[in-house]
Amino acid sequence: MKVVILSGCSGWRLWPLSNESRSKQFLKMLTREDGTRESMIQRCVRHIRENGFVSDKDIYIVTAGSQADSIRNQVGSNIKNILEPERRDTFPAVAMACEHLLLEDGVSADETVVVMPVDTYAGNRFYEIIKSLDEEVRNNSADIVIVGTTPTYPSAKYGYICTDNSSKVLEFVEKPDEKYAEKLIEEGAYWNTGVAAFRLGYMLKRVNSYLSNEDISTMENFAKAFNKLPQKSFDYEVLEKAKDMKLVSYMGKWKDLGTWNTLTEEMHEQNIGHSRQVEDCVNTHVINELSIPILVMGAKDMVVAASPDGILVSDKHKSSYIKPYVQQMEARPMYEERKWGEYKVLDYNQYGDSMKSLTKHLTISAGKNISYQKHFQRDEIWTIVDGEGDLLVDDVIRHVKRGDVAYIRKGQKHALKASEDMDLQFIEVQIGPELIEDDIERFEWKWK
Repeated sequence: MKVVILSGCSGWRLWPLSNESRSKQFLKMLTREDGTRESMIQRCVRHIRENGFVSDKDIYIVTAGSQADSIRNQVGSNIKNILEPERRDTFPAVAMACEHLLLEDGVSADETVVVMPVDTYAGNRFYEIIKSLDEEVRNNSADIVIVGTTPTYPSAKYGYICTDNSSKVLEFVEKPDEKYAEKLIEEGAYWNTGVAAFRLGYMLKRVNSYLSNEDISTMENFAKAFNKLPQKSFDYEVLEKAKDMKLVSYMGKWKDLGTWNTLTEEMHEQNIGHSRQVEDCVNTHVINELSIPILVMGAKDMVVAASPDGILVSDKHKSSYIKPYVQQMEARPMYEERKWGEYKVLDYNQYGDSMKSLTKHLTISAGKNISYQKHFQRDEIWTIVDGEGDLLVDDVIRHVKRGDVAYIRKGQKHALKASEDMDLQFIEVQIGPELIEDDIERFEWKWK
């Protein structure tokens, strides 16, 4: 059995902590039994590992290229990332995963594939049911086996599954309005948890029906034809059209942690970061990633979240409708995780029409390095504030430590490597007419 985790979501509904690169699944907001915090993707992978029905080599995560570093940092490098050429919803994402299984790993068409969303929040029993899906598929129970759970309220956010007495799926209804959802619940419908299992060959036939005139004999060729697939969800394009589908029911805790409203229900702490609530606050959560304090008074059913990307103050119910407003804000990500560490934007200024400055705090993890690179639009000033390492400028290396400063002019090649035993932290000031992450050319360099 192969498990495909869909992790391409941007998580606009958890702004300002989530952005284009740091999506909701990477926020370490969930508390483990030992008191430590973990993210949605770490929790999902941990449950799969603890149930032991597949090894790391059988887990695949479909994601955007901008999220690949965060995934490796949080769940390790043994799990394979499948990178989408562009975001085109969940049907193309599943299609790409299945083609990768066939073309890159030589997986048999009879192999069971389980697809699941990364933001699932459920108990251990849920993952035991996922383990059982392999047997359901191998016994030819149906072309597709899906997992449903009993609804707790009429919601327009979920798909609904209608079945007969034998668990055969009669109808799949994707995100109805609340009035229709109430009717479906009265008739015994289930919520769709987003988990589906099928033989690899079943999905490959669906994909090939759209690309019958294309050469998709290699993953390189498939990537070129990727934009010809319909930009639709897996639910719309596959589940609603399936003729032979069976439901396996799950009774227990389950929810989609896609909004502040649902996420805060599972947070054990009312305050995270430099914040304080006075006693008259009720059911209010404050999450502060800034260095300045937040004081909240008299708030009821509120969420207050602050990060370098912005500040949100919202009623919890209203926070579910944040997405279109955030998408109207044109702003670069102010925090990102990279394979070498992380950075946070501290300040951004524009001077007239021709000059800008941007200040970052960067942390390079012990033994890691940023790539050997040069820029065409900006100069940079680096000030080492903690740790030590090696600075490379135009093929010349010098050792640097706390208090050292480096001036790097546009066009100069440069890199920085942290020592093996400690992280290296530095402040970077960029100065130039255009300060964008794409202003970069990378070069090969082998560190000794």
